[in-house]
Amino acid sequence: MSKAIKLTKDPIWELLRKVTIPASVGSLFQTFYNLVDTWFAGRISAEAIGAIAKSFPIYFVIIAVGVGIGAATNSGIGNLLGAKKINKASLFIAQSVIFALVTSIVVTLFGLNASDFLLAVMGSDAASIALTREYLDIIFYGTFIVMIQISLNGALNAQGDTKSYRNVLIFSFFLNIFLNPLFIWGYGIVPAYGIGGLAIATVISQSIGTIYLAYKINSCKLRKYLSIKCFIPKFILLKELFSQAMPIMISMLFIGVGIFNILYFIGQFGDLATAGYGAALRVEQVFLLPVIGLNTAVLSIGGQNFGAKNYNRIRELYTKALFFGSSFMAVAGIVLFFGAEFFVSRFTDNAEAIYHGAIYLKVAALIAPIYPVFFITTAVFQALKKPIYSLYLSVLRLTAFPFLSLWYVINIKGGDYADIFYTVMATNWFMGIAVIIFIGYFLNNVFKQKKSHFSY
Repeated sequence: MSKAIKLTKDPIWELLRKVTIPASVGSLFQTFYNLVDTWFAGRISAEAIGAIAKSFPIYFVIIAVGVGIGAATNSGIGNLLGAKKINKASLFIAQSVIFALVTSIVVTLFGLNASDFLLAVMGSDAASIALTREYLDIIFYGTFIVMIQISLNGALNAQGDTKSYRNVLIFSFFLNIFLNPLFIWGYGIVPAYGIGGLAIATVISQSIGTIYLAYKINSCKLRKYLSIKCFIPKFILLKELFSQAMPIMISMLFIGVGIFNILYFIGQFGDLATAGYGAALRVEQVFLLPVIGLNTAVLSIGGQNFGAKNYNRIRELYTKALFFGSSFMAVAGIVLFFGAEFFVSRFTDNAEAIYHGAIYLKVAALIAPIYPVFFITTAVFQALKKPIYSLYLSVLRLTAFPFLSLWYVINIKGGDYADIFYTVMATNWFMGIAVIIFIGYFLNNVFKQKKSHFSY
């Protein structure tokens, strides 16, 4: 029987290892899951691949809202556990599920009513819109399952359990390989649903994963105080969840805006430049997975220690997480730089697309060591229940600063394709250094306020 994780007492290095690795493995299988869906869409038709691609910016709304719910749940329960308020932490789980259900209704209505307009804006004709809706409508009808799953996972993460969701993602990956062809082409009494089969397979996988996470919640220590009456809506707690989740949701949406921003300038250099960049992004995302896991670990560990008023451990956590993340990404950057052409060629055999993709990966390798600053700092903001600072950081780093810089470099100075990424590199390093300077003052101010509040 494995030793229980104690987020407020175990050594920071040990905690980072125990919490980060399962979260990173889970993210890896989530990436594999998406690649499998893309592969099966390609077996249907080229139009199906295009439909899946165009559905992503709309589907990203579900992801953004879900991340906000998960982070708000994680930090809220983590703070309560650190403060030894076990009863309230159990109540918070139930209120998070209620919040997830209410939010899912809003997201579903948005998706079902706004998809036609958004797809038309992206240039889809009537036939393409109809094909994409075959997939998207089913996904949006299943939004409530995703939101509950993320809510339950946030509650488990707050207790240091990132293994359960890892197990869900690994199981879903293998189940998806079986379910996709079954529902796409049908078999026996199961009819063929075409592209809609991809969505049905996803909803079934998510449903099974949600049941498993509910079982894990029912087995954790907080179950002792979790009863039916905990699910009666409590406005104060729902308001707290909303205030914590909303800035994170908006921050996530700005990631989509940031990608659109870069694609806007890349698009000026042709479709093959865009294709190369898209392939390179997939490669970069794989190398970023450990940093995403680190974000989960810092949020979980930081949340409990903030509740327990272990402020020095939060400083130690930030420093060690940043050292580990930047060191890893520096090594990953070397691999990316020298393997750029090889990695991009795994996704396309077009020489021009490979050339453009390799340019981005080589510059991305130089940006890599500063990326952990943003992930880890965002997690600390959330753990300390100051998510609004994550929103400020996202607005500056992903939209305002890079857009103005790119507009100047490309449209005023006449920069070329590579200059897009050198500009992105410069803005990221500038923002990263500024954040490192700011976080010291930020932590001092927050901890000083807390100490002064508890001294009365």
